Amino acid sequence: MREPGTALRLPAVAGAFYPAGETALRALVAACLAEAGAPPPGGLASGVLVPHAGLVYSGTVAAAGWATMLLDAASAPTIVVLGTNHSARFDGVAVFEAGLWRTPLGDVSVDADLAARILALDAPFGGGRLAHRDEHSIEVQLPLLQVLRPEARIVPCSVAAGTGRAAVGAGARLGGLLAGLRAAGEDVLLAISTDMAHYPPHDEAVRVTQRLVPAITAVDGVGLAVRERVETQSGARGMACGMCGIQPAVLGLAALRAMGATGGTVVASATSADAGSAPDRTVGYLAVVFN
Repeated sequence: MREPGTALRLPAVAGAFYPAGETALRALVAACLAEAGAPPPGGLASGVLVPHAGLVYSGTVAAAGWATMLLDAASAPTIVVLGTNHSARFDGVAVFEAGLWRTPLGDVSVDADLAARILALDAPFGGGRLAHRDEHSIEVQLPLLQVLRPEARIVPCSVAAGTGRAAVGAGARLGGLLAGLRAAGEDVLLAISTDMAHYPPHDEAVRVTQRLVPAITAVDGVGLAVRERVETQSGARGMACGMCGIQPAVLGLAALRAMGATGGTVVASATSADAGSAPDRTVGYLAVVFN
């Protein structure tokens, strides 16, 4: 039960990006996990990169990423989720400081202590609940997390910090904090929420993902920023961007490197056309787990 005065972030895209009813949502998540298949055995993961489109489109890819990362995780980890900023007007990293995030499956608690430690890193990290109000990139991850690890807590961070030196430095500071907590025995993980190329035909979306994967799996945020800019400016038909979440990806990869991640493994990849949408205007999806 929510205590009086506790901040509650209500669903913004229930009924649009995923079913608004609990029964239908549980069934969809179960189908995504079943289609994703059993995760491969591996070492203890430090983070994941997952897509954030409607679950009927990207849910299977996202499920593969979450299930693999959480395979050997504790029953109640805390996950710092770096979301994309699609529409809120702000510069920096907006941290949801404390409270609950609600979905049709129930409430997910924000780890207020870790959020406070992140805020203490200073700029570009700052409080900013309004930045999260209408943003879907973190919200759509939660039903998967709630089924896989019902007791998990989160620290939601909406990222609009650019892709340059300051963003890489901020990511390194965040990663240093998380590395210290992990070394002290705390179960802390990092998730990056991003879709890949927007709106090229299916075959081109696949090629863009293939060209961006090497920098991602090398945990190279600087190299990824350069390569993504080339793809965005390529002039390919329909191309709006190589990654809609390039900013959380750059910052997140810098954080993962500071946490000790030396490589990532692709566990799933697809486009919206694979889920039945038009093949001449697609969005790419990718899941990578970092060890």
